[in-house]
Amino acid sequence: MPLTTTAYDNGGDLAKYTDSLIATKDSREPDWGTLSFQEKAGPQYKRAQIRYVGSGATGNHEDDGRIIPSGGFTFSNMLLPPGAEGPAHTHHDVEEAFFVLEGRVRVGIHRGPDETEYRTLGYRDMIVVPAGVTRSLKNEGDTDALFCVIIGTQKPQVPTYPEYSPLYGVTRD
Repeated sequence: MPLTTTAYDNGGDLAKYTDSLIATKDSREPDWGTLSFQEKAGPQYKRAQIRYVGSGATGNHEDDGRIIPSGGFTFSNMLLPPGAEGPAHTHHDVEEAFFVLEGRVRVGIHRGPDETEYRTLGYRDMIVVPAGVTRSLKNEGDTDALFCVIIGTQKPQVPTYPEYSPLYGVTRD
């Protein structure tokens, strides 16, 4: 259920309402399990999601009481250990933005199996990828990379993996 202004509009407890709008770093926990199914394609796909607003496209995390409910976008941090990858995937329904907080992340924009452009993003660099464009990520550094992931809808569809992606055909079971 998205955030509402009912308590605010009706004179409810303003302190409690304000607290419901805040997600602190100390209250977050890296979730190594939500993407663990991708490790079936190799250990390099091990990475963690740290949710703040909504649950993203990685699964149903609505029972996580620490998440601020999403009204129109999701916001999380992704933690990539050295060498970790986010495989080529496509969000057909929504744009996705990546904003680097720590480390260096190589981003790939794919047009089919034979054409890819790579760019390496560092501290406070950002890329916005439109809906329907296939993208991938890789931490090529020797330290963890941490970056914001913003997806422009309340509940994104589960992304698809093109035939050339190592995750093509891998299921969550």
